[in-house]
Amino acid sequence: MNAAGPRLAVEVVTLFPDAVRAQLGVGVVGRAIERGIARVGVEDPRAYAKDVHRTVDDRPYGGGPGMVLKVEPLATAIASASARLPAGSPRIYLSAQGRRFDQAAARRLAGLEGFVLVAGRYEGVDERLVEEAIDEELSIGDYVLSGGELAALVVVDATLRLLPGVLGDADSAEQESFAAGLLDWPHYTRPDEWRGREVPAVLKGGDHAAIRRWRLKEALGRTAARRPDLLAGRELTSEEQRLLAEYREEHESCRTKSSRK
Repeated sequence: MNAAGPRLAVEVVTLFPDAVRAQLGVGVVGRAIERGIARVGVEDPRAYAKDVHRTVDDRPYGGGPGMVLKVEPLATAIASASARLPAGSPRIYLSAQGRRFDQAAARRLAGLEGFVLVAGRYEGVDERLVEEAIDEELSIGDYVLSGGELAALVVVDATLRLLPGVLGDADSAEQESFAAGLLDWPHYTRPDEWRGREVPAVLKGGDHAAIRRWRLKEALGRTAARRPDLLAGRELTSEEQRLLAEYREEHESCRTKSSRK
């Protein structure tokens, strides 16, 4: 346990707290919590509903399908969750209208002392809640989920793994996909040969400079082929330009040989 207290505290406001709690003891997130590096709490808006049925949603004004989450119980739940966090901790609503959550956003959140994640449900929340009690909105992608709990867990996992002491290898977080704005390079382990496919010789040669160069070349090539948008705003160094050109030449040569068979 961390005697100095958690490095980061997170509160998740959700109608399904058990769905969130079920994942908090697993893997990297569970390790961060067990080591006292992070704390993740949950707050259920139903606890603040004032009627006997604990109603937290109602029909939308103007008509239409679905239900909308009510302002009062959500606002009270957010305030209660925020009271357990350091002053100034942002309140984040997980929304399709939000800015895209990416590795840079995860690093930013990992640098905070705390934040609140609000998981929506149904058709969303009353817009007045967003105006009054939300500091920013985040989206984990352009698709529809049944609720924000999965999105909240994605944000928690991506953020907590960046905290010092969470991963077994301190360099792991810096060498993963997106950490340097590139996709990750290919990884290999034993055995050396499997179904006729061999581990690249450079990885077994012990030349660390050659290995670094190969990994960077593969990361650049994969990014250019699979996520060219990541390279669009990146100014490549002269070394990166040479390595990317090498990658393209090598793979074009492989395609040419394959087509001749």
